[in-house]
Order: sequence, then C-alpha cells, then structure tokens
Amino acid sequence: MKKILHIISSPKGDASFSIKLGNAIIAKVKEANPGSTVTETNLVTKRFPHLEEAHLTSFYTPAEQHTPELAEAIKHSDEAIAEIMEADVIVIDAPLYNFGIPSALKAWIDHIARAGVTFKYDENGPEGLVKGKKVYIALASGAIYSNGPMQGYDFVAPYLKSVLGFMGMTDLTVFRVEGSAYPNLKDTALQTAIASIVL
Repeated sequence: MKKILHIISSPKGDASFSIKLGNAIIAKVKEANPGSTVTETNLVTKRFPHLEEAHLTSFYTPAEQHTPELAEAIKHSDEAIAEIMEADVIVIDAPLYNFGIPSALKAWIDHIARAGVTFKYDENGPEGLVKGKKVYIALASGAIYSNGPMQGYDFVAPYLKSVLGFMGMTDLTVFRVEGSAYPNLKDTALQTAIASIVL
C-alpha cells in the first residue's frame, strides 16, 4: 500500500496527454500496490503564487516570529511540503511548454524548495532532506525530445531531475508521450507512452 501524490500542471484538463499519462502511471502503481491511496493537487485550480517578498521573508523567519502576514504567506509552502513528506510515490504531470515547464509547476517548486526544510547546507555542501520517495514524471510534448535534433531543447526532464534530486528525490523515472503533433505519430503517441510504463 502506497500513498501517492499526483501533481497536475496542465490546464488542458481531459485533453491533456500529461494528465492521461500520469493517470496511467498511477494505475500501474495501484495495481502493484493494492489499497494505495491518491492525493491530487491540481496546480491550475489550486494556484501557487509566484514568490514575492513576503514569501521569501516567511521562509527565512522562525515560525515563532511570524506576523499574521508572514503566517499567511507561508501557508502554500507548508501545505505542499507536508503533502510531499506524507507521500511514498509522487507523480508529476509535466507538459513541455516552450522547452520548459509550465509556470504553475515552477511556482510549486519554488514553494517546496526551502533551505533548512527540504534541503540544507553543511560543511560537505548541500544535502537533500526529502528522502525515500519514488518520483515519476509524466512528460508530454508535441515534438520528440528524448533523442534526435530536438533533444537539446528539452529543459523539462533535466531541470526536474536536478531540482528534485537536489531536494533528495533522486529515485526518479521519466515516461514520455511525445510526437503528438506529428501526423504520423499523433494517433499512437499516448498508447506508445502507456506501453512503456514499467515500474
């Protein structure tokens, strides 16, 4: 039995390939782990604000010194980090927009990447504090970025591997539905991606 956290960042709803792939990954995890539960956080409907001065101040101010404004500013971050810490498996739907992740997903990452909470620095350098998690990325793109001439334009998989790994989430697997904008691949892109899911 696993506690699964599903992070949705596509605004396309039922038409989203990243959401469909993410759901397929979750179905496989549940099949392998009967009784697993899913917590869904949709970053389109539950919006995380872009970081402002109050957020940063709240991150670096001890909780006992928080003003009402700072206590409000840190709520999104505290809730998101609590969800991550509670989860055994994290599935992140990540459509590739203009070679990168959607701004909603970036805002979420900015709220979970907190010094002293999800990572720390000591005399040996940085150490991730979010450990023991299995992370799956459901990456969707119209073109093919896993190999070939467009590979260097993929700033989704490398970024997510780096930033999540920095926080300790190093057990990370990327599954891709790609080529959905190509006439010869669009009808089979999703099924090909789902068939590639091996846990």
